[in-house]
Amino acid sequence: MIWQFDHRFGTYKGVPENTSNTHLPTPGEDEYADPDYFVLPRYWIREEEAEARLEQRSRDGTKPVWKWARGWLLGFRDVTNATNERTAIFTVVPRVGVGNKIPLILLNDVGALRTVCFIGNSNSLVFDFVTRQKIGGTSLSYFIFKQLPVLPLDAYTASDLLFIVPRVLELVYTARDLEPFARDVWQKCPRELRQEIVRRWQECSGGRITVNPDVQRIPPFRWDSERRAVIRAELDAYYAKLYGLTREELCYILDPKDVYGPDFPSETFRVLKEKEKREYGEYRTRRLVLEAWDLLEAKGEALERSS
Repeated sequence: MIWQFDHRFGTYKGVPENTSNTHLPTPGEDEYADPDYFVLPRYWIREEEAEARLEQRSRDGTKPVWKWARGWLLGFRDVTNATNERTAIFTVVPRVGVGNKIPLILLNDVGALRTVCFIGNSNSLVFDFVTRQKIGGTSLSYFIFKQLPVLPLDAYTASDLLFIVPRVLELVYTARDLEPFARDVWQKCPRELRQEIVRRWQECSGGRITVNPDVQRIPPFRWDSERRAVIRAELDAYYAKLYGLTREELCYILDPKDVYGPDFPSETFRVLKEKEKREYGEYRTRRLVLEAWDLLEAKGEALERSS
């Protein structure tokens, strides 16, 4: 039911109850564009049962020792495969009951802005490339996840946050059921970061509605598939730089044959490459990511000259 930056990827609406098919229908563009469109689960539990698992109490059960107090959850797909289009699939979901196939990451001592950076990190191409080196079966379990090279959450600078937070928020916050997440992020943003979020919101919406940086919350971002592809490429390039990659190393991750020639036997994102060639007539991700990388390089050189 989830995909990268997307908590509305699959729905049981219209799926017969007696079917064993695990391939769920994905919302269409019109449904994605509706901020009030929510996916429908198959199974339901009592709310208090889910809430009870989001806190720990003392042995006698009288005092809460720890509690997840936020109105949203961060989780990832357990069922995966190194041969899939993507391997590491992380996103925010509303505060709901989830099964064991969406393991949760409860970053209770991490601020909302650093959590946003973690989401961007874990959905990046570089992180995905390393993840698929570790996957030996079809399960991304906790013990594998804990071995993966996540960037330190306290290493992000103010300029990193200015680039990452507005983009990840735009990708994630497309429906009203994630308003608690957007509100937590918004309240932690300094004014400059709020202004950038507002600027991107106006750009995404076509400037039809003005959002004041001083308001307490903003509406969901408009779903735009083409724009989302560009944003994801920008994040992929940015995280490649944060990991210290060169352009050639990034090219290798995208497609080793670009570096070592057409006879090179190794493959990285073959399924993604072939899917995009069928849909777009090109390996679109490679083009967009390298364009984003070159733009970051050009901006960096311009800043060095100006200083």
